[in-house]
Amino acid sequence: MKDARIDRRLFLRGIGGVTAGVAAATTLSACGTGTSRSVAGSGGKGGGKTVVVRDSGGSYGAALQKAIYTPFTQETGITVKVLNLDDAPLLAQIKQGRPQCDLINNSMMSHNKYVQQGALETLDPDRVKSVKSAKIPEAQVTDHAIGSSFYGACMAYRTDAFGGRKPESWADFWDTKAFKGGRAMVHPDGDLPELEFALLADGVPMDKLYPLDVDRAFKVMTRLRSDIKKFWDSGPLPGVLLSRQEVTMSTVWDGRIADLQKQGVPVERQLNGMRRQFQGYAIAKGAANIDAAYQLMDFSLRAESQANLAKAFPSNPSSPGAYAKLTEDERNALAGAPQYYDKGFDADIDWWMKNEDAVTKRWLEWARG
Repeated sequence: MKDARIDRRLFLRGIGGVTAGVAAATTLSACGTGTSRSVAGSGGKGGGKTVVVRDSGGSYGAALQKAIYTPFTQETGITVKVLNLDDAPLLAQIKQGRPQCDLINNSMMSHNKYVQQGALETLDPDRVKSVKSAKIPEAQVTDHAIGSSFYGACMAYRTDAFGGRKPESWADFWDTKAFKGGRAMVHPDGDLPELEFALLADGVPMDKLYPLDVDRAFKVMTRLRSDIKKFWDSGPLPGVLLSRQEVTMSTVWDGRIADLQKQGVPVERQLNGMRRQFQGYAIAKGAANIDAAYQLMDFSLRAESQANLAKAFPSNPSSPGAYAKLTEDERNALAGAPQYYDKGFDADIDWWMKNEDAVTKRWLEWARG
């Protein structure tokens, strides 16, 4: 089962072959790189119209269908077809002028890479009116994509490990004398290297992180290297390590903690210094159903739609208004809730796009020792 956050990893593995692989797009699709499903219409408003949206499938795709696609079809009569296709073949299709999908649900960082390939339509803001009513943050409204939700990378820890003490910061994550036990951090196959956390642990303020001081970050990470028992590359793995008590603290995607707690695992999250990365919508260059794509994007970005998705999947709405439409318990479970938001920071995707390859290469060398 895929996780929405794995898109970044799949993109990085596939993007390099786009130019050389344009001619192979049809073959890639036929070989099962993508799958599709339909959400049948139940009204006549759409006049038999269809829109094809790309998402990553799995539990995230099921939640989108329940919270977004089916209600959209019921309201408009437009049938939603869903395509689960990796980035490289989709980009190749767009370069051929024959995209299989109209609307793309992907990370904002991946959307930026699509822009570099000339693969996205320039958006007409007048056709996405819900941006204003939902009060989407300005930083998540670009010429080619609009952020709809985010996931946060944060700290998780065992509540039975430190004699009642609670780690409050990344400095505590690095303090293995006061907070004993092994640590786990992400592998670049799972997410962006966690240099920001090292810098925060070393006293850099959140609003002064970028541009990242890479040398300083690796120096700080080296102090913790011998205590890192595992570098995780999939969302469930931090929970497994904490459950087995192989580590007492791990970096983690915030939505994973609630599942562990329901299973009775004594774990808690610490959102101070959380790194946010946004997911959003864009329209494929040359989309066949561009009007319907705009309608589905506009519907998806409504505060009510984002709230409904948050009820079905542990994603954090980009719309501040969405949180007011949730119960107190539902709201408090989300890292994007008003009382938590200022505890974290947005990943600077422009910096990462320029530096990710070099940082990843250096990280791999560092991890090997």
